[in-house]
Amino acid sequence: MRREILVYPDPFLERKAALVAAVDDRIRALIRDMFDTMYSAEGVGLAATQVGVGKRVIVLDVSPVDETIAPFAVVNPEIVSRSGSVTGVEGCLSVPGVQGEVCRAETVEVRGMDEQGNPLRIQAEGILSRALQHEIDHLDGILFIERASSSATASAK
Repeated sequence: MRREILVYPDPFLERKAALVAAVDDRIRALIRDMFDTMYSAEGVGLAATQVGVGKRVIVLDVSPVDETIAPFAVVNPEIVSRSGSVTGVEGCLSVPGVQGEVCRAETVEVRGMDEQGNPLRIQAEGILSRALQHEIDHLDGILFIERASSSATASAK
């Protein structure tokens, strides 16, 4: 089921999401809805807070950029290590029509749980690293425009 994507300056986007106690059928239904919503909006990532749910859940499908990476969800994602830095252009489904240069870690290691509640560890670089950092920021109430270095993007906020 497609859900409505909240758009800046909706105050819910500033909220920090709560940890998911257990991955159950309700969380799996949320994940399915988030994938449907992300695909209908032609995005590569989506956080639960973007659809008005205050739970630490993200979905990603960076296959349009890197076809070797299959779509997946992460429950309670947490960056446990990061290295390097790289600047790149980002956009966001919650800030339509705006793009900006954002400096992110070049590589990250993320831990969390998969859709079945099994432990998950992801070593990421490139677009996957950037997308993970972007979506985890959403769960902490941070939009990419707060990290953008370009004045044009900053003025959009």
